[in-house]
Amino acid sequence: MEKRTGIFAGDDPFQIASSWLQEAEKSEINDHNAIALATVDSQGLPNARMVLLKDIEANAFIFYTNYNSQKGQEITNAGKVAFVIHWKSLRRQIRVRGLVEKEDGSIADDYFASRSLQSRIGAWASPQSEPLESRQQLMKEVAKQTALKGIDPKRPPHWGGFRVLPLEIEFWSDGAFRLHDRFQWCRNEIFSPWSVQRLAP
Repeated sequence: MEKRTGIFAGDDPFQIASSWLQEAEKSEINDHNAIALATVDSQGLPNARMVLLKDIEANAFIFYTNYNSQKGQEITNAGKVAFVIHWKSLRRQIRVRGLVEKEDGSIADDYFASRSLQSRIGAWASPQSEPLESRQQLMKEVAKQTALKGIDPKRPPHWGGFRVLPLEIEFWSDGAFRLHDRFQWCRNEIFSPWSVQRLAP
């Protein structure tokens, strides 16, 4: 196996991902941490949407959402997801496939508390993915929850994090004449050793 150098160097894919994310924060105009998250429904039909990656841990990626939403239910039922994060400014992307577990403890509480008051109220007020009669109906619920929850609403039981535990991570960088550089990290089980291979563009 060839020696990986430059932006691909390192023995820890999470450190490489963190480094790329930090670089993107300086160059991307908006939402450098936006990921396209893919799930499947009970019929195996795929779904994709943008969410914000909120943390890269030593062995996982974390984002937050409404557990009762369509994506929340699909994630819980399948226990697996895929996502891609693409930075046009850097001409790079990271693809991830793996297993999922909930983060609904103190880490989720702390993150929820760090959000703006309006976002915290919104988490209580919005029945995410459910049919909505009108925007006025939503704003009435926002006003109701504001009165009920006050200035320090706690995290709703239906809202929290998902921790993606990857079995595959691919780092991609644009190359001249579409001869891109691709390195795929794979492991059979969570916490198993990684194997790394270069993929053809």
